[in-house]
Amino acid sequence: MKRYDFRAIEKKWQRRWDEERTFRTLAPGDPGFDRTRPKFYVLDMFPYPSGAGLHVGHPLGYIATDIVARYKRMRRYNVLHPMGFDAFGLPAEQYAIEHGVHPRVTTEKNIETMRRQLRALALSYDWERGLATIDVGYYRWTQWIFLRLFDSWYDEKEDRARPIADLERLFETGELPADGRAWASLSAAEKRAEIDSRRLAYIAEVPVNWCPALGTVLANEEVTPEGRSERGNHPVYKRPLRQWMLRITAYARRLLDDLDLVDWPEPIKMMQRNWIGVSEGAIVRFEVVGRAETIEVFTTRPDTLFGATYMVLAPEHPLVDALAPKERQAAVAAYREAAAAKSDVERQADARTKTGVFTGALAVNPATGEPIPIWIADYVLTGYGTGAIMAVPAHDERDFAFAKTFGLPIRPVVLPDASWLESAGTTREAYLRDPAALEAPFTGDGEGVHSSNGEVSLDGRDTPGAVRAMIEWLERRGLGRAKVQYKLRDWLFSRQRYWGEPFPILHGEDGSMRAVDESELPVLLPEMDDFRPVTGDDPNIPPRPSLARAPESWRVVQKDGRRWERELNTMPQWAGSCWYYLRFIDPSNDGRLVDPEKERYWMEPNGVDLYLGGVEHAVLHLLYARFWHKTLYDLGHVSTKEPFGRLFNQGYILANAYTDERGVYVDASRVVEKDGRFYIGGAEVRRSYGKMGKSLKNAVTPDDVVSEYGCDSFRLHEMYMGPIEVSKSWSTHEIVGMHRFVLRLWRNFFDEKTGALRVTDDGPPADLARLLHKTIRSVSDDMEHLRFNTAISALIELNNALVGMNRLPRALAEPLVLMLAPMAPHLCEELWEALGHETSLARGPWPTHDESKLAVEEVEIVVQVMGKLRGKISVPQGATEESVREKALADPNVARHIEGKTVRKTIYVPGRLLNIVAG
Repeated sequence: MKRYDFRAIEKKWQRRWDEERTFRTLAPGDPGFDRTRPKFYVLDMFPYPSGAGLHVGHPLGYIATDIVARYKRMRRYNVLHPMGFDAFGLPAEQYAIEHGVHPRVTTEKNIETMRRQLRALALSYDWERGLATIDVGYYRWTQWIFLRLFDSWYDEKEDRARPIADLERLFETGELPADGRAWASLSAAEKRAEIDSRRLAYIAEVPVNWCPALGTVLANEEVTPEGRSERGNHPVYKRPLRQWMLRITAYARRLLDDLDLVDWPEPIKMMQRNWIGVSEGAIVRFEVVGRAETIEVFTTRPDTLFGATYMVLAPEHPLVDALAPKERQAAVAAYREAAAAKSDVERQADARTKTGVFTGALAVNPATGEPIPIWIADYVLTGYGTGAIMAVPAHDERDFAFAKTFGLPIRPVVLPDASWLESAGTTREAYLRDPAALEAPFTGDGEGVHSSNGEVSLDGRDTPGAVRAMIEWLERRGLGRAKVQYKLRDWLFSRQRYWGEPFPILHGEDGSMRAVDESELPVLLPEMDDFRPVTGDDPNIPPRPSLARAPESWRVVQKDGRRWERELNTMPQWAGSCWYYLRFIDPSNDGRLVDPEKERYWMEPNGVDLYLGGVEHAVLHLLYARFWHKTLYDLGHVSTKEPFGRLFNQGYILANAYTDERGVYVDASRVVEKDGRFYIGGAEVRRSYGKMGKSLKNAVTPDDVVSEYGCDSFRLHEMYMGPIEVSKSWSTHEIVGMHRFVLRLWRNFFDEKTGALRVTDDGPPADLARLLHKTIRSVSDDMEHLRFNTAISALIELNNALVGMNRLPRALAEPLVLMLAPMAPHLCEELWEALGHETSLARGPWPTHDESKLAVEEVEIVVQVMGKLRGKISVPQGATEESVREKALADPNVARHIEGKTVRKTIYVPGRLLNIVAG
C-alpha cells in the first residue's frame, strides 16, 4: 500500500470487528469463557441522547476508557466495556416539546445518531450489551427496584434495610412497639399508616422545590445555589406538596463512612461529605404554653440553652398554623406567602435585613423555666435539623441580628477569653452587662456563665464539658437526647412530567395504596398525543401531572373487586442511571435483575474497577446510585458494599464563544480576528472562554474532524492534548501535528514509491533495542496510570528514532504497533496484518520489557579542563577512574588544551564528568 488511506482502512476494520464480534464479552456460563484470566470492568457515565449529538469534548472520556479496555484485553484480562443511553427525564422531554415531536421519536432518533458517532470513533464497546433506560425490558427492572424500596424499612438496630414482612412480624409479636399501643388494638387503617410511615419509599407532604415554568417539582440537588432550576434557569419556589420520597437519610452514616472504601478523587469525596453534612449535638424538647404540642429543635451547642431567649420556626413548619391565635393568623399567613417566593439562598444571605413575625405563642425554656416567644422567620429552613431553632442571640450571628432588629433579649452564657474581649473593645463586666452594644456576638468556645438551675450548673465549665453535662441532664429529665444530625434530606422522587418511568403503585378510594404485582411489570407509559406539562409563571398554580390526562383505560384498574387508580407522577431521570452498571452485566435476563454468579464475577471485590465521568455528577448521580446499591446489598441482590471502586474525572475541552451586542451567541466558525478584535459580518462581537456546547454555538463535531484527518489522528490528538483530568483548549488546526506523526509512522513501514513493506527479520542495533525496552517500560506504566499523553510522547520518540532506516527490524516494528494499538486501533490493525498476522491484535499480546536490555554498556563522560568543556568520551559502564583519566588525556582536543602544562589533579564524578586541573 503506497499511501495511508485512512478512510478505506477505518471502514475495513470497523466492518471486520462487527463481522467477527471482536469485542463481544464472554461471561460465566458462556461457551469459551476463561475464568483463569483476571477481570476488569471499565465503564463510562453513559450520555443523555441529546439532539445536538456529540461535540469533540464528549469523546475525551470515552476514548480514555476505550484505551484502558483495549490495553487490558491485550494484557489477557476478561474485559467488560459496555455503553448505553440515559434517555428518560426532563432534558429529553424538553427537547421533544421544543421540536413538537413525541419524546420517544426524538429520543430514539438521537440515540441512533450518537450510536453512529460512537462507532465511528472505534470505541470497542460490546454493543450486544447496549441498552437505553427507556427500553421496556430495562425500566421493568427500574420499577422492580422501586418496589424493593417500597417493600422495605430500615432497621436502625441492625443497621440495614429489611423487608416489610419482617416489620409486620415484629409488630405482631410486640418486639417493636407501634406508637406505644398493642398491634392487635390498631385498626386496619392505623396499621397501614404505621407501616407506610416506615417504608424506604413513602409519600409525605413536605416543602418542595416547585418550578411552575417546568410544571414539576425538583430535588434539592436540581436547584442551583441561586434558587433556580438547573435545567432552564427558571425560578423555583418552596411550597408544601404530597410527593414520593426515598429515605436516603437512613443511609447517611454509611454513605459517609464507606467513602473510605473507594478510590475516588478527594475533592469528590469532600463534595459528598459536605452534602451529607454531619453534625453532633442534641435534640431539645420545648413545651408550648397552654397547648399539648411540643417543639423539638436540634442544636450543636446545647451548652447555650440557658441563653435561649426566643424560638424561631421556619415558615413551612407544620405547627405554624396551629400555634398562631386568630388575631395573628393574617400576619403569619402573609409572611409565609412572602417567604415562599424567596429562594433558600436569598433567605440565608447574611447581608440582608432579618425579617420575621411573632406567632403569638410562647414556649418554655426547659433550662430556665421561663416563657419565651415563638417567631417565624425565613432564615430558618426546613431542609436542615427540625425546621425550628432555639435562638441564642448572644452566641449566634443570625440570632444576634434578628434580636437586635426586633428588640429581643440577648443573654450571654459563654464567657470569651481575654484576647477576644480585647479585640472586641470591651471588658468582662461590659460584655455581661450589655452584649447588644457589641458589633457581633461571641460564637466560639469559652467558659460557662449564667448557666445554672437547681439541678445542673454549667458555670465555670469549658464548652466540651458543658455540652456533655447539658446532654446528660436533658436525657435524665426526658427533655432531650444526644443526636447526630445530617444535612442530607430524603430524596424527592416524583415528577409531574410525562417522560419517565411510571410508578408501579395503585391508589384506593379509601386512601390505601398497593404495589402492582410483579407479574404485571412493567407498567407501560400510556400513549398520549398531548404529553406537555401544565406550566406558567404563577408559583401558586397547582401541579397537574401529565398522566392525569391519560386515557381512563390506563388510569383505572379493577382488582380484587375494587377500583384503583394508578400513580400519576413519574420517576425522575436519575432513576434509570442508579443501576445501569448492574444491567450491563446481564442485559438479556428476563427472569431477574442480574444473575448472581455474573454479578459476583464482574463486581467483586469492590464494584466497577474503573468508572470515568464528569465532576458535575459528584453529588446527584453518584450519591443516588450508592444509596440504591446499598439497599440492594442489604436485601441480598448484590455482593459489594459500593458500586464504583475507582472513580476518575476527566476534564473539559474548552473553546472560545462569541456574543453580539445583544448578548446572543453567534456562530464561532464565522468569526474573524483583526488587530486583536473579533468580527462577524462586519459587526464586532465579544469573546468569552469556557465549555463547548451547542447553545454556545462553538461546538465542533467529531464527525467533521474524523472526516478530514481520520479517527486515529483524532483519538491520538485528544489524548495528547494533556492529562485526562485537566481541562484543555480545543483548536482544530493543532491536530495536524498528530496527523503528521501517523503519516511518518506509515512511511517507516512502507516504501512511498513501491508500497513495499520495509520490514526485516534482522536484529535491531543495541541503542534502538535499549530505547525500545525503555519505551515498553514507560508506556506500560503510563497505561496503568492513565497518562496517555506521556505514553504517546514516548511512542513518538521511538518512531522518530526509526526515521531514515532503510529496513525496519521486526523486533522493533511489532512492539511499536502493539503499544500504539489502544490509541490508534485502525492503523495498527492494518500494520499488524501487513506484518503477516492473520488474527486481530485486539487481544494482544502486550509487549514486555527485558530489564537486562536496559543496561547501558557504555556511558558518555564529559571532559573539562579547568572547568571548561573540552571533549566527550565513551567508556564502559563501571570503568575505573584511572582508565577514564587515561582515555581523556589521549583525546586530541583535551591534549591540545593541556599541552605544556602539568596535570596537578583530576576530579571525577563517576559515570558523568572528569575535570582536569592543569597548570
